[in-house]
Amino acid sequence: MLKVSVGRLRMRVKASYRVTGSVLQDTTSGEMLGADAVLEIESPDPPERVARVIKIAERGCFVMQALLNPVPIESRTLLNGRPLADR
Repeated sequence: MLKVSVGRLRMRVKASYRVTGSVLQDTTSGEMLGADAVLEIESPDPPERVARVIKIAERGCFVMQALLNPVPIESRTLLNGRPLADR
């Protein structure tokens, strides 16, 4: 839609996390500490136009938005096709 040419594109994402507690004592807790994303782009277009495309893409990225603005999560487990009640 914005007609920005992109030649080569590479994205690297590094997540930092920590797990504390004990499995044997049923006290484990996982925590995401942060994420570092590096986007490398080659384009003949002006930097301002490329930056605009990236900004729009980040606002439309469901994963990024869920991390920036946490959403409720519903979770169910089925065991052999039936709900597992004791989780």
